[in-house]
Amino acid sequence: MSDQPWFVAIDMQRVFADPHSEWTAPRYAEVEPRVAQLASAFGDRSVFTRFVAPAEPGGAWTAYYESFPWALEPADHPLFELTDAVSPLARRTVHATTFGKWTPQLRAVVGDRPRLVVAGVATDCCVLSTVLAAADAGASVTVVTDACAGSSDDNHQKALDVMALYQPLTSFLTTDEVLSRLA
Repeated sequence: MSDQPWFVAIDMQRVFADPHSEWTAPRYAEVEPRVAQLASAFGDRSVFTRFVAPAEPGGAWTAYYESFPWALEPADHPLFELTDAVSPLARRTVHATTFGKWTPQLRAVVGDRPRLVVAGVATDCCVLSTVLAAADAGASVTVVTDACAGSSDDNHQKALDVMALYQPLTSFLTTDEVLSRLA
């Protein structure tokens, strides 16, 4: 395990920022500047993820996209772009057609058992799925609680509570606490 942590920004995309989207994270605008601050502080040790639709949904994803047919767009569709505030900070970007981003592509960037600092959206979906899989695989994961946004405040807290069940594989800090430890 490397001594230096990686910052992983989960799905800071237009589809989750847009208040008119069915997938909006209502507090996206509040967490976006914190994610940008963290990405700037981590510099080259930052990676952004993007959720994208599969070309051909299969299995349970078929029913999922029957519920959200508007989201069956190619990966380069503006819907899936990173938002303007974070896009210039995305030196490395990986995408996945799954909620969880602990994929071979992400591991190729950060290693198999890294120290991760994770923020993004939605706490109760893609953040949760990524954190639990990474922790289960042996990564040390710190969740930046005030730099994550859920589908609701209640769901955000529930997801944090579930991730806390994985302690000591998981830990929790605020943006200010992470930044002070980097100084």
